[in-house]
Amino acid sequence: MSESDAALAWRLADEAGRLLIDLQASGRFEGKALGVEGDRIANAYLMDALRRARPFDAILSEEEKDDLSRLAVDRVWIIDPLDGTREYGEGRDDWAVHVALSVRGEVCEGAVALPALGLTLGSAHPPAVPPSRGKLRILVSRTRPPAEALSVAEKLDADLVPMGSAGAKAMAVVRGVADIYLHAGGQYEWDNAAPVAVALASGLHASRIDGQSLTYNNPDPYLPDLLICQEALVERVMSALRR
Repeated sequence: MSESDAALAWRLADEAGRLLIDLQASGRFEGKALGVEGDRIANAYLMDALRRARPFDAILSEEEKDDLSRLAVDRVWIIDPLDGTREYGEGRDDWAVHVALSVRGEVCEGAVALPALGLTLGSAHPPAVPPSRGKLRILVSRTRPPAEALSVAEKLDADLVPMGSAGAKAMAVVRGVADIYLHAGGQYEWDNAAPVAVALASGLHASRIDGQSLTYNNPDPYLPDLLICQEALVERVMSALRR
């Protein structure tokens, strides 16, 4: 195994992102059809590349039928080939590619590509998170901002920052574009495994919104809520959630 897991995650997320950019540029598909084809080609690439690079590991992908034999395997790759399909089809920049590795239920390596920004962030070389300055900024869904996030924003007198994919929102905290990503509207493991790996490697806090640890490779991959922020903000956010 000459290539480390962290390096593999970064390379595959980056390469899948380049495929998606090339597909957009080809002009062969538009709108919803572009998103469907993007999901298909990115998933095919990642599945093939992981099977060749790590033939004894299991894979959990949003775009594949769930094979529950993964539950008997310690090492499971969790991927979202195109997080933010709608944003991708609309030609926006807030979409992502997620590649993560879970070992015995704990996400330990991962990468998130933001191809439209020409950026891939990973646990191999985690970025330093800029300190929070001024008024707090809370990321929310463009289309379905959860009531919990709206309530916390009001209690902390924070600005709301609407954004597309979960990966784009989580990486906005890593990049210092926002301060808090609080989601309570329902997600699956592939939505947040890679973002959590990068956030943790960058020194950020990541947990369920009640403070519980995040666990992966569960029989049901539904993982409904998530909090990512700097450690210094955790108690303020938790206190606002309790009030």
